[in-house]
This record gives sequence, structure tokens and C-alpha cells, in this order.
Amino acid sequence: MHDNRSPGAVLKRERVRAHLLALVEDRRPGDAIPSERTLSAQLGVSRPTLRAAVDELVATGRLVREHGRGMFVAPAKITQELVAESGPATAPHAPGAWTSRVLEFRAVTAGARVGRKLNVSPAAELVYVARLRLVDGAAIALEYLHIPADLVPGLTPEQMETGFYAYLHKERRVTTARAVQSIEPTVLSEGEAQLLGVPELSPALLFDRVTSDSAGRPVEYVRSLYRGDRYRIVSRLALGPAGDDRPAPDASRSASWWGTVE
Repeated sequence: MHDNRSPGAVLKRERVRAHLLALVEDRRPGDAIPSERTLSAQLGVSRPTLRAAVDELVATGRLVREHGRGMFVAPAKITQELVAESGPATAPHAPGAWTSRVLEFRAVTAGARVGRKLNVSPAAELVYVARLRLVDGAAIALEYLHIPADLVPGLTPEQMETGFYAYLHKERRVTTARAVQSIEPTVLSEGEAQLLGVPELSPALLFDRVTSDSAGRPVEYVRSLYRGDRYRIVSRLALGPAGDDRPAPDASRSASWWGTVE
């Protein structure tokens, strides 16, 4: 029996993957691509080899399968750039029309963990907001925010849907100046997946961010889950001059990133 892990099998699958990616890049989101039967005949590979490559592109959000209809180019991913820590506390806004829908809005006490994040007492009162972020009407992310209550007296769910940072700046005269954020892979629970319209255990990006004002006071702690099939991060790296043999930056170092925050 042929070993699918052999170099030949791996190279064949990569050739199929490259062909599929070329098809995707030559088409628009929602366009159909040829059937597995047609593609396997065109490329001279077995159906299992072709299906394995298709499965990978479906899992990574480049293709979608629709039962009884075929395969189609997936919606374009929203791309967000990382920005260097030395730059201003802004980032290029990710494309698309971003909107928010508040799912939960209530007063809570900080507790030990969130209190440490926001540098407040565990008994301090916070405003807790869970909201769904949408791009062009499609659910993209879930955000869970904790905000010191004394910073936002009178805050309403409507203001959280029309732009939190604009509210801080215009209504509270708070200038956000710095954010520390971590990013890691995760999977979605059943409830999270339902809200985002994807299968349970779908891949996601988990963002954990503390934002501070110009005086260094934390103004929010937010935990966000972004759909892995619709969102990606792009970083720009400053490399040394030609011939510079310095090692690459330590992967544990974190870049400053604001993301699409409102």
C-alpha cells in the first residue's frame, strides 16, 4: 500500500494544493470551481489525494463546500496589519463595514484576575459588555469587554454599538494611548460557534488586550475571539542590511497591535 506520508505523496499533494490556490486566486468569492472528479482527471491524481488538498483549503477558509452544489471560493479574509511598538497607537482599519451588536450589558465586580488586569480592587465595579462584531453583515468576532465603571458613567448599549473609542474620546475626554495584546490559536465552543455561524470546534484567534490612556491608566480589558476562516494577521518586519547575520527576532516578543477597535 502506498504511504501517503512518503515524499512523493507529499509533493503530489502540494502540487494539487498549488493548482487549487491558483484557481481560487483567479476567481472571485462565491465563484464555483470544478468538481473533484474533474480536477482529479485534469491533474492525474487520485480522488483521495485531491480530496485531502481540498479538505485543507476548506479548513483554512479558502474554499467552501455546499452539499449537493459543489465547491466555491470562500469569502475573502479580513486582513489586519501589525504595527511597530514605536508607532502611534493606531492601525490601518481592516477592510469592510464593521458594526457591533451588544449581546450582554451589565454591572459586575472585577474579581481578582480582571482586577489585576485593570489595576483595580477585586471589589471595584466594572461595566461588562459582550458584543458580536460583524463585517458587511457577517459575524466575524465575539468580544468580551470589562471597563471601570467610574470611567464611563451613563454608558449605554447603544454607545457600545456605535463606537466605544469614539465615545471615550468625545464624551469622556479620554485619550487611548497604548495597548498590550497577546494572540494565540484556539477553537470555538458550541455556543460561540453558533453565534459566529460556524461548526463547533472551528479554529479561531484569541486576542487578550489591555488598553491604557495617556496617563497610563487601564481603560479596558477585552478578550476577543475571531473566526480563523475569515481573519488573518499580517506583520511587517524590518530586516538588517544585506549580509547581516543577526538572528531573527525571538518569537516570544510581542508586537503592539490595536486591531479593529471601536
